[in-house]
Amino acid sequence: MRCATNKRDIMDNNEVLEIFQKTDALLKGHFKLSSGLHSGQYLQCALVLQHPQYAQLLCRQLAQEFAEEKPTAIVAPALGGVLVSYEVARSLGCRSLFTEREEGKMVLRRGFGLGSSDRVVVVEDVVTTGASTREVIDVVTQAGARLIGVGAIVDRSGETIDFGVPFKSLLALNIKAFKPEECPLCKRGIPIVKPGSRPT
Repeated sequence: MRCATNKRDIMDNNEVLEIFQKTDALLKGHFKLSSGLHSGQYLQCALVLQHPQYAQLLCRQLAQEFAEEKPTAIVAPALGGVLVSYEVARSLGCRSLFTEREEGKMVLRRGFGLGSSDRVVVVEDVVTTGASTREVIDVVTQAGARLIGVGAIVDRSGETIDFGVPFKSLLALNIKAFKPEECPLCKRGIPIVKPGSRPT
């Protein structure tokens, strides 16, 4: 049985950003993103999502964006999106799946499956270039399922991404990211940290 989310106004940028600041999840330094780009700021969603009350609140808000579309499955890339997928699916009363890398390629494992009757929303914790999101989308479409939307807690793409379906986020931040060869932090000799879940 699908249970709909309670309708209420979606949180605005400042409310979501306040949660990140409260949990010390907006980091400053020199970071290598999973996209390979470098940045002076990093949003560590895990520091927010470690608090069940914030995980439930944020993901319930994200779920509201897709409630009218009646998805049958929420799919996310491991590792960062797993909890987001679970909480969004819980709010919508549908399945939560996640993809993993097998020999460098994103796949569904653990007996997970999708079919032509599935209406899927792909979710992430943070979207920067959208590369991993597109990999998950490929898995969904190759399984014959219908992609109906993409969601993220944070969109730091600069609103330049088109997934071909509605893309919803709770927090949009335009944080500069640089190619390694153009990174001013590298040129200043600042040590780099890779805080994400994807292996270097």
